Amino acid sequence: MAAARLEVRPLDACFGATVTEVDLRRLDEPAWHLVRDAWIEYALLIFPGQFLTKDEQDDFARRFGDLEFTAAPITNIDREGNIRSAADDDQVKSIRGNEGWHHDSTYMPVQAMGAVVTAEIVPSAGAATGFADMRAAYEALDDDAKARLEGRTAKHSLYYSQGRAGYLPTKNADGGYDMYGYHDGPVPVRPLTKIHPDTGRVNLLVGRHAHEVTGMDPAESETFLDGLNDAACHPSRCWFHQWEVGDAVVWDNRRLMHCATPFDLTEPRRIWHTRIAGDPATETALNYR
Repeated sequence: MAAARLEVRPLDACFGATVTEVDLRRLDEPAWHLVRDAWIEYALLIFPGQFLTKDEQDDFARRFGDLEFTAAPITNIDREGNIRSAADDDQVKSIRGNEGWHHDSTYMPVQAMGAVVTAEIVPSAGAATGFADMRAAYEALDDDAKARLEGRTAKHSLYYSQGRAGYLPTKNADGGYDMYGYHDGPVPVRPLTKIHPDTGRVNLLVGRHAHEVTGMDPAESETFLDGLNDAACHPSRCWFHQWEVGDAVVWDNRRLMHCATPFDLTEPRRIWHTRIAGDPATETALNYR
């Protein structure tokens, strides 16, 4: 594949681009460097019509770094092919919880660098994934607001976010949860603003998992973070990708928040998520260092 054929078309947003004239299975080194440079510049890259296998998806994700986990289904289809739509179904609860804006794995000791996601089955309507630019969100704040954020931290927990939304899964026989992210280690503590290690620019680090801001009581913290999240995810800083079968998408989890959007859960949907591990030198929670 000739690297010169790579075509990058910016989205009608303050971030993101569609990339064509490229086969992600056969990236030579010049083409790979163009892709990575575009990823750093735009934070979200959309590759239509790639139709990657799970192994091919993981191989592409490994070009960015180590994996937090390999391709895993985000779906309402069980292993027997049945559609899961009941409100009390644990997988449905996970899908619904992800409708809140968030960064991936801020509730883990090391925040994810990014993710590669591909679409295998899409419903007839809905199910877009939203993305919001936390660099632009920070830069839109006035000086007083930026000063208020300086030096403040928040805890990040999947127990908190799913519990607050009413979507905690069913407990196992030991009284815990078997789903990913419900660990028994210390609750990660992260700053509310963070310098991106590749761009040197400041980004907000908030989202639905964040709670208990330093120097605030719980009620004040909740109100403060809700307002900050709402302002950060203003439509002017968002893009909603409507999936087509075969799409591959990679985003920078250090700069962008994302969210699921509702769809008819009686229709099947399956997308595959490969999570790119964060660099421990820059993405480790403050209390895990």
